[in-house]
Amino acid sequence: MVRRRGIRAFARNETGATLVEGLLVFPILLIVFSALIEFGFAVFQWNQAVKAVQLGARLAAVSDPLATDMTPLTADYSGNEGRETPSTPVTVSCGAGTTPCDGARLNRLVYGSDGVCDGSFGTSMPGMCDFNEYIRPANIRVSYQRSGLGYIGRPWGPVVTITLELDGLHFNLPFMGALLGVNEMTIPAHPVTVTSEDLCSSIAC
Repeated sequence: MVRRRGIRAFARNETGATLVEGLLVFPILLIVFSALIEFGFAVFQWNQAVKAVQLGARLAAVSDPLATDMTPLTADYSGNEGRETPSTPVTVSCGAGTTPCDGARLNRLVYGSDGVCDGSFGTSMPGMCDFNEYIRPANIRVSYQRSGLGYIGRPWGPVVTITLELDGLHFNLPFMGALLGVNEMTIPAHPVTVTSEDLCSSIAC
């Protein structure tokens, strides 16, 4: 009889129930709050990646070509000086997943004129990684496509459409990456296309 009363009393005793409930709910709350923080951080990184690609495309449009061999764009120019550029699409690409780009020019595009990714470029020319610190030369792919504009024999070369995009750049998610191992989410390529200007960085052109 005493044992039964003791068991019933123990079953009705709610001492410590709050602690147990808290222990059950805490991991869920931790994951939810971590997800909210990571989502905001991911949106920030996404936005900075877009801004970096826009900057990179603009810099590529007013600089020497990153591709080391641009001759395919003018291979059919011979004997047609002064005529309009052929409309046949010809593309030259370099960077991630294609042929290597000119290393020095690509580094200048990514790191800026000061060669450092710190976001405080001051009076120096900013680079792509000044806007998103995780961008590296290995993440850049650039394509030059003959646009059909201009004329054959143009002193600064053909007018081209430049497309710059990201490849293999991942979100940095410290909380969710540690808790759930989801640190391999890829940032979309975000290709940005602009029309070239002088394709030259020197006044000598």
